[in-house]
Amino acid sequence: MSTGSGAASAPAPSVTTPVGDTRKSSMFSSLKIRNYRLFFAGQVVSNTGTWMQRIAQDWLVLSLTGSATAVGVTTALQFLPMLLFGLYGGVLVDRLPKRPTLLVTQSAMALTGLALAFLTLTGHVEVWHVYLAAFAVGLATVVDNPARQTFVSEMVGPEQVQNAVSLNSANFQSARLVGPAVAGVLITGVGTGWAFLLNGLSFVAPIAGLLLMRSRELHAVERSPRGKGQLREGLHYVAGRPDLIWTIVLVGFVSTFGFNFPVYLSAFADDVFHAGAGSYSLFNIMMALGSLAGALLAARRGTARMRVLVAGAVAFGALEIVASLAPELWLFALLMVPIGMFGMTVNVTANSSVQLGTDPAMRGRVMSLYMMVFMGGAPLGAPIAGWITDAYGVRAGLAAGGAVAAGAAIVIGLVLARVGNLRLAVGWHRGHPQVRFVPREELAAVA
Repeated sequence: MSTGSGAASAPAPSVTTPVGDTRKSSMFSSLKIRNYRLFFAGQVVSNTGTWMQRIAQDWLVLSLTGSATAVGVTTALQFLPMLLFGLYGGVLVDRLPKRPTLLVTQSAMALTGLALAFLTLTGHVEVWHVYLAAFAVGLATVVDNPARQTFVSEMVGPEQVQNAVSLNSANFQSARLVGPAVAGVLITGVGTGWAFLLNGLSFVAPIAGLLLMRSRELHAVERSPRGKGQLREGLHYVAGRPDLIWTIVLVGFVSTFGFNFPVYLSAFADDVFHAGAGSYSLFNIMMALGSLAGALLAARRGTARMRVLVAGAVAFGALEIVASLAPELWLFALLMVPIGMFGMTVNVTANSSVQLGTDPAMRGRVMSLYMMVFMGGAPLGAPIAGWITDAYGVRAGLAAGGAVAAGAAIVIGLVLARVGNLRLAVGWHRGHPQVRFVPREELAAVA
């Protein structure tokens, strides 16, 4: 069993070494694997339904209460279980078989959507019903999220994890483009209840995909036995791994201070450019297109390099600073594409490097910590972003968020270089300037 000191003593990968296969993979290589193909197809349908429910849920709460605060409470209730119980969800995922666990969590979320649809379509829905449904979905997510994240490696094996994680992100971003549009048509035409109904029914696709998978083709992972102190063991494991802890810290800074786009984009549309809801939708669409492109480019890369993670975070923060100074709406909208692309690069690279750098027996706990930091950052950072925006203007708010993200990336990059005994090397490669970290011994040999 890879638990206890055995798991904790696993060698940390060098920060200079790419994680995963060193060959460049084709963009859709993991879709050649039957089990992952079934999983991916199910997620296409389910993710679209999830985005439909998010839009319909917010609209329903707003129509029932007339309060934007109530909408915020609904969002908070959906994220609260991850903040409170996320680490315990990781402990459970390390103990449980992933496929049966996902069948339970996906079924629970389907029933929640169907119950909300029934209450809405029969005219009996009240705002506390929506609050309860949001909290129930959040509870299911506590286990579902780390289970889905770690199940990827069981479906595709370590060589294809980067590609599969990237395609999952592309899948989610595609649904982000389609789901809200479908929800808008349904809400306008027949009401929010039908959006909830279709979301509940959409879970048939991932459940069917899980049932159709071939167990013999999964990559077996030894589960962690039940025991005391497993949560503390997971935290100690991460604390003893600089490559993991600093990656998670960087993601925390970027998500908390850099990803507050609901605050920034609405304020730019209304207060800066005075263009209304249409421009707000345009900004979100452009960012979603950039995120989709970033996910597909990450799928083409066969490795998850720390230097890509750090450089992507620096570029993401720098572009936010540039966007904060954009004088025209069209330029600001265009900048949303590379911002979305580099933001997705950070997300995919961090996710795959943490998964591949973690002992399989610890993966659920480590990924639950990662997702807790990633998903919990935005709710914590939004009030800060809102205060800066109200006090100093939205341009200052966006610039401050970008400066924190870029600054954190630079500092953490230098820390990782020091941990890995690296030095900064600047030179030319095939006629282009190249900046990279190399071992001190290599520089000494060249000198």
